[in-house]
Amino acid sequence: MDLSSAIADFGASAKAKLSNVSASGQAEDQLRTPFNNLIEDLAELSSIPRAAVVAVGESSLSDLKIRPDYAVTVHSALVGHVELKAPDKGADPKKFKDPHDKGQWEKLRLLPNLMYSDGNHFSLWRDGEMALPIVRLVGDIETSGNKLEAPPQLLALFETFLSWEPIPPKSAKDLAKVSARLCRLLRDEVTEQLASGSQALTSLAADWRRLLFPEATDDKFADGYAQAVTFGLLMARAKGIPLSDGFDKVAQELGHTSTLIGAALRLLTDDAVNQASLKTSLQTLTRVLDVVDWPAISKGDPEAWLYFYEDFLEVYDNKLRKLTGSYYTPPEVVGAMVCLVDEELRSPRFGLHAGVASPAVTLADPATGTGTFLLGILRKIAETVEADEGAGAVKGAINDAIKRLIAFEMQLGPFAVAQLRLLAEVVGADWRSAHNATPHVRDQHPRRSGGRGRLDSRHVGAHC
Repeated sequence: MDLSSAIADFGASAKAKLSNVSASGQAEDQLRTPFNNLIEDLAELSSIPRAAVVAVGESSLSDLKIRPDYAVTVHSALVGHVELKAPDKGADPKKFKDPHDKGQWEKLRLLPNLMYSDGNHFSLWRDGEMALPIVRLVGDIETSGNKLEAPPQLLALFETFLSWEPIPPKSAKDLAKVSARLCRLLRDEVTEQLASGSQALTSLAADWRRLLFPEATDDKFADGYAQAVTFGLLMARAKGIPLSDGFDKVAQELGHTSTLIGAALRLLTDDAVNQASLKTSLQTLTRVLDVVDWPAISKGDPEAWLYFYEDFLEVYDNKLRKLTGSYYTPPEVVGAMVCLVDEELRSPRFGLHAGVASPAVTLADPATGTGTFLLGILRKIAETVEADEGAGAVKGAINDAIKRLIAFEMQLGPFAVAQLRLLAEVVGADWRSAHNATPHVRDQHPRRSGGRGRLDSRHVGAHC
């Protein structure tokens, strides 16, 4: 088989379907079987075994915008999605006039590898941007039959589509952007399913309110749940848990250290129907985030998470960032506050020589955000213990201190980031004190409402 014969077969099959007087449903529905055969033929021409390529078709539900016609897998790994349109509608979604098509594009543009086709035109989109020029067949899908022809660029477009693999983010900022786009897709899919009366998602929302947030509206549920799942998967990767093993394994592993996010994921894993109702976003999230190599991103720096949620919200929902006050407290302010508390505890009024490092002290942070104050406290404790008892006593003191730290946060995203930062710090840091560290400040310039900078024991020590 060559490209000419594959397109001839596609044209003949499509013409027979589209011209059949007994055909029912939308015109694009008649392209499903011809397209399924075409993608297998072009996969074979791309040196991919036909049996290795599976285009999983979805039932046509016109009210669902986040449900492309196909999810395509190669060797059982998701590579992308395909959306079919009626002939002559074109394959440039930016030019669509129909409100449904325009609204659908606003959702589907978040996908990392998406093909559009109306039978005559084929386009490839990655993260909302056109990856290759649109390919136009020679002839017409409705009338040409086996005379239909295709330029060689069509095979190149399919090869590019089928060979897609997620690219591991190289920085925390890149990871924030990638995860934010997919989290938004999940939020939109949850919202859409709830609006359509999905029994699975309605029950899931009821369980969420009963177990976690009783006053959550549908919109708040969709937002909170999407962030819980996304950050749960990020936490799993930070812990080295593979996502390809399934949500059950992730929920079980996270339940040991993060009961809230573990519970959120268990609501999803307890019922397969819940996963099926969100398959477009969940499959994509799992596939993309499974390649995240956090040690390579952080390079051993616990503060790599410091600005993550701010960068995440900027892409995910900048209005939400402003509404919830998700800004960062300048490190100079945090350092001064930690020192003031420490000095007061050492004063005659309290008489605690070790200050915040004293076993008698329990600290509660009522709005912990991404954990900056908690980390400031832990680093101050490390500095004090090293000065008083030596470096060998620091690790035990930190492990004991963690049991006396209490933190509250209404937003799941910052809560997860705080846990990730604490995990990275406790597991990976050597707890150097201000006496041994070389002063270093990163980007002290104000950013929006809060300054950005590296906060560690060096900053705390400088303020005391």
